[in-house]
Amino acid sequence: MGTGEVKPVSGREAPPPKPRRFYKTVSVADEGGTLCVMLDGKPVRTPLRNLLGTPKRALADALAAEWDAQDPVIDREAMPLTRMVATAIDRIGPEREAIISSLMAYIDSDLLCYRATYPTALKVRQAEAWQPVLDWLHENVGARLTYVEGVMPIQQPKDAASAMKQAIESLSDENLMAFQACAAITKSLALSMALVHRYLDADEVAACAHLDETFQAEQWGEDREALMRQRIIETEIRVIKKYISLLEGDSQS
Repeated sequence: MGTGEVKPVSGREAPPPKPRRFYKTVSVADEGGTLCVMLDGKPVRTPLRNLLGTPKRALADALAAEWDAQDPVIDREAMPLTRMVATAIDRIGPEREAIISSLMAYIDSDLLCYRATYPTALKVRQAEAWQPVLDWLHENVGARLTYVEGVMPIQQPKDAASAMKQAIESLSDENLMAFQACAAITKSLALSMALVHRYLDADEVAACAHLDETFQAEQWGEDREALMRQRIIETEIRVIKKYISLLEGDSQS
């Protein structure tokens, strides 16, 4: 080797150190109608160099609180609201049409539309938890999604797909951000629409999303890794719910 360089045994490079907090004060300032996060009087910018801000006071204050909590280092993983707002600004607006198209590609695989064939106890639990969501979706969005027992793929009716697309298109960029994030976690457009429109709260959405895993754990015992995944999902959905509440001016999560 000759250079005296010591390479890591695992072959993996160590993650870069988190930057230390470089600012003293965090505030919120109105920049042309947008409430922006300011560090020592200078605006925070998104990865694409847009101003990090929102017209919603409750959300702007929550963003500022995330930045103020970064001490002694800045950990972006600990700022989920900042990541969501930045994504909404940088990606949702400019890529809105492509994002909606990618979401619609999953309408035929919605979690709530594939029910168990057995055991009876699981079938009953799925019907009790999932069918009210599909009924709400039909009554409030106009999308009547059909379901099947088993895993054979189904294609949703064209009118249901059209109604779902219209409902997604009607969402603001900010709510579309929340909808997309929830769909990625739950694999369900129906659950995501129910969360965005506050038909279900975060814990109800999480319970529906891992209903099958919960049932299996009750029958055979908990799997530690599965339980950890469920808790991560629950935490992420609660953050999305908090984001939605703040968009509506509700400072309570």
